[in-house]
Amino acid sequence: MTVYLVGAGPGDPGLLTRRAAALLVRADAVVYDRLVDPAVLSLARPGAELVDVGKRPGPGAPPGAESQRAINDLLVDMGHRVDVVVRLKGGDPFVFGRGGEEAEALSAAGVRWEVVPGVSSALAVPALAGIPVTHRGVATSFTVVTGQVGSRKSSEGSDPVPGGGREREEDWRRLAGLEGTLVVLMGVAARAELAAGLIEGGRRPDTPVTVIERGATPAQRVVRTTLAELPTVALDPPAVVVIGPAAAMDLTLGAPNAPNAPNAPNAPNALAPLAGVTVVVTRPRHQAGSLADALSAAGARVLLVPATEIEGPSDGGKALAHAAAAAAGYDWVAFTSANAVERFVPLMRDGRDLAGVRLAVVGQGTQDALTRHRLVADLSPGLSAGPGAAGLVSCFPDPPPGGGTVLWPCAEGAGDALAAGLTARGWRVDQVAAYRTVAAAPPPVAVADALAGAQAVVFAAPSAVRAYVAMSGPDGEPVPVPPVVVCIGPTTASTARDLGLVVAAEPPTPSPDALLESLRTALAGVLAATPRPAAEPEPQPDSP
Repeated sequence: MTVYLVGAGPGDPGLLTRRAAALLVRADAVVYDRLVDPAVLSLARPGAELVDVGKRPGPGAPPGAESQRAINDLLVDMGHRVDVVVRLKGGDPFVFGRGGEEAEALSAAGVRWEVVPGVSSALAVPALAGIPVTHRGVATSFTVVTGQVGSRKSSEGSDPVPGGGREREEDWRRLAGLEGTLVVLMGVAARAELAAGLIEGGRRPDTPVTVIERGATPAQRVVRTTLAELPTVALDPPAVVVIGPAAAMDLTLGAPNAPNAPNAPNAPNALAPLAGVTVVVTRPRHQAGSLADALSAAGARVLLVPATEIEGPSDGGKALAHAAAAAAGYDWVAFTSANAVERFVPLMRDGRDLAGVRLAVVGQGTQDALTRHRLVADLSPGLSAGPGAAGLVSCFPDPPPGGGTVLWPCAEGAGDALAAGLTARGWRVDQVAAYRTVAAAPPPVAVADALAGAQAVVFAAPSAVRAYVAMSGPDGEPVPVPPVVVCIGPTTASTARDLGLVVAAEPPTPSPDALLESLRTALAGVLAATPRPAAEPEPQPDSP
């Protein structure tokens, strides 16, 4: 049993370390702070217990807001009874994350723990806004502080409480004498004291200041101002404040197509075609990787909400095993999904079991699955043949004199479009169930809540559409369908329309490039009308 103190990075799931992502997949329980992005939480293993212990400031903090002592006790309790506990903290656990206190509590209780460092928002958020905190000739050092400097302590000596007044201004005056760049986390509420103290301490009123709101998320906004004007600028937490000559830099301005207005809202990865967009991916987890990677590379924030899961056929695979043993007696084996390939091919002793048998696939994804098993398709429809089973039927050769045989491993309950089409051409088709598609469990609360702000959803199979539309969130209400619905394949699109969805785009092929272009075009009018998320209260020092 181990408690892992894991840094979640600044918000973008692409900035998670590989170790952090691997632990989320293994975790039996995830204890997370409130600023951990739902896109990160969506990577957690299905069925893992997700516990929100984020601190909420003020006397009206909602239920669930925990003191640090209560969080320590929870981690100790879980560490004694749960195999893998991930304590997920924004940024890095030991940079204003109070991970050290949690480590001490775990050690005192005899609980095994391990720290997994994360990318600190103090460095990543300015970098995404085009600001290097150090730069030759501009700044040779940097200092990271929290806006809570000078705050009084609670009676228990554990959690800071608002206050400090002149004490905080005195601290800011002392910080004014430091060289280089000053990076302030959780400083929005204290910005008037911050500015006054730094100016009184000797910083020039026209010192450049850049504030990055909601850094490393689709809602990132960059505001450039000066130290004197900082108190008057309308700002929403959470935000990172960068002060000093380096704050005037914007390395994105020299890049093609980058925004040129210094105070205009910016999104992370501003040069990417889907920057600032949240896309829901509904494929099963083991198949979502390539699609999620392509979307992330295009700048999108990806929410993994598997609508379906893949299980073995109802008969336990007996019919599939029998068909695989007899595969050498067929003229063709036709695959219309990567799942069928993954279930069927491993039943072969080696490639010689398919010697003399020709292989047909419905598209590139199925061909890629064959390639992973060092097999090559003899027939794959081109773009002119049309998508799906109909495209494969249209380019299938005529059977030999006397007839020919085709083995078709497919999903249990799949339609008979391929079988009917090939039968009409004179082939005998044996259809065998290779797997079942079943509805997945509903998403956890944090992920379900994030769906309301998503701009697009991608469906790659009719079963995914049906399962998603029937899915309920933790509150029992249907999960929201984002405004832009993209369907891969005509059968998927037809199912979506039958269920009352408006299909905004159907990529001509299932390739990542075609999907991204379809999404970009369909989203053009939606992004301008999407409101910014409501401001959150100023975070406490456990979640920079």
